[in-house]
Amino acid sequence: MKVRGCLWTLLGVLLLVAGGMAQADTLIGVLPTTPGGTNYQAYYDSTTNLTWLANADMNGLMTWSQANSWATGLNVNGVTGWTLPATAQPDPSCSYQEGPNLYLNIYSQLTYSGMEGYGFNCTGSPMGYLFYNVLDGTAGASLVNSGPFSNLQSSFYWSTTQYDANTSEAWSFNFNGGVEFFNAWKTNRFYGWAVHAGDVGAPVRAPEPSPLALMLAGLVLIGFVARRRLALRSFK
Repeated sequence: MKVRGCLWTLLGVLLLVAGGMAQADTLIGVLPTTPGGTNYQAYYDSTTNLTWLANADMNGLMTWSQANSWATGLNVNGVTGWTLPATAQPDPSCSYQEGPNLYLNIYSQLTYSGMEGYGFNCTGSPMGYLFYNVLDGTAGASLVNSGPFSNLQSSFYWSTTQYDANTSEAWSFNFNGGVEFFNAWKTNRFYGWAVHAGDVGAPVRAPEPSPLALMLAGLVLIGFVARRRLALRSFK
């Protein structure tokens, strides 16, 4: 009975650990300015698998082309390959959804080429996810929590994604209210925030065992110990 109780206890602990690992969504500081320091130049989001530059306004207001050139030319502690955040479409999480030929863009006089989402609560794209799920932003309200980031402006930020229906325009995200929108002329001057795919501070290492594998290994170990105890009792 004691062995069986140990098995159930271990199973419960391992399931809790596995669940905690699956739900973890924290920003991890990377690229410290000095080795071993805590003044990080970027932060990694494990859910979106993106690394964000710590300084959310490193280069001021820029046109869309200027912002893209600035991001792709960045070299942070030897790490290159930065870009502006992309905008995923279609995005069913957005508050407004439009299908083919259902919405006429009054500025460009062109129709959507496919289903697109825009407006509030667009968590399918990196900036929307960061605003709502990481920085706890509220739709229609100015951002009050900038997390560990510095110089985060309550204003428009460029996406690297241009608008398909009119390539003179590009997608953007407004951190003042959490609005994702398509109708931004590329000649406008918005802010740029650089991101990098993956964890740029992670060392190259062998894949770690999954929580399920750890749980099964623990159960096998408990079973082996129980059988050994029974075997020892038979000799007494």
